[in-house]
Amino acid sequence: MKDIARRFAANPLLAPADLKPSREGLQIACLLNPGVFEYDGKTWMLIRVAERPVQKDGIISFPVLTPTGMRIMEIATDDPELDASDPRVITYKGADYLTTLSHLRLVCSEDGIRFYEPGGYPLLQGSGILEAFGIEDCRVTLLEGRYYLTFTAVSENGVGVGMRTTVNWDEFENHGMILPPHNKDCAIFEEKVNGLYYMLHRPSSVDLGGNYIWLASSPDGLHWGNHHCLVKTRPGKWDSARVGAGAAPIKTEKGWLEIYHGANEAHEYCLGAVLLDLQDPSKVLARTDTPIMVPSADYELNGFFGKVVFTNGHIVHPDGDTITVYYGAADEFVCGADFSLKAILDLLK
Repeated sequence: MKDIARRFAANPLLAPADLKPSREGLQIACLLNPGVFEYDGKTWMLIRVAERPVQKDGIISFPVLTPTGMRIMEIATDDPELDASDPRVITYKGADYLTTLSHLRLVCSEDGIRFYEPGGYPLLQGSGILEAFGIEDCRVTLLEGRYYLTFTAVSENGVGVGMRTTVNWDEFENHGMILPPHNKDCAIFEEKVNGLYYMLHRPSSVDLGGNYIWLASSPDGLHWGNHHCLVKTRPGKWDSARVGAGAAPIKTEKGWLEIYHGANEAHEYCLGAVLLDLQDPSKVLARTDTPIMVPSADYELNGFFGKVVFTNGHIVHPDGDTITVYYGAADEFVCGADFSLKAILDLLK
């Protein structure tokens, strides 16, 4: 499969070694899937930073958050009750844990290519029992002067959607979990439709249904209902196993254009697009049959978890056609690529 992405020559833009761990004794294992926005004349990314203790021979160790602070768990690698076959998740004595603990960190750039970590901005970390395994994969929406941060909240109780809001990136209001487990990949539209807030999200079931993209609406941006299943997986195609929303949909003359991720049974993640009706986003007008981006560069094929391109952030340029998509590659690096809006629309069927 070929794609239409114009990858940045400077990729990867950021690697784990480019940032410092949040505390002594931890190392950054990977950088993933940034939310993206413009603020104070700069391009900003809110990166998922996944950390773990420096690993020792014969022991697997990982952090979890508790009411009294961070706790480091250590398990012998030869323990018969340990299943560490997945680099992302381990199972021990019947319970699942993440091998890393993620928080969200701000970086910015004057040119959209060279990013750095500015001083004076907080790390956004998990808090409370529902975020004990960290917070991940934030989408950022600017709506009526307020930034909405929707992210995956992870704990032993499951995976749900948390939300915080801010107007100045200094003070944040925590709205708790707005969608309960199992749910993730939540992106709020950047304007209201017929007076209502809209969001895309991805509930899932291991027994019935699947990993599909859904739509919900809200009168106040906090309480969500009127759910519709929008986009399903397609057997035999590149998005046969799961699909999930990227960032907020882009408003075009033809409809709301959503760049989404899809994966197959081999856990290969690509990007595609779907078009929704402007006045009724529950109506799907068209969808790409083939991906618009396929993991093909070395930094996309090889990393913490290879063969992955995954986005939840983009910038639409003033020319009205160029879209810069910032994405996670191989669950380890942060990269950038440009797309033509017209070229994406031409691929829709």
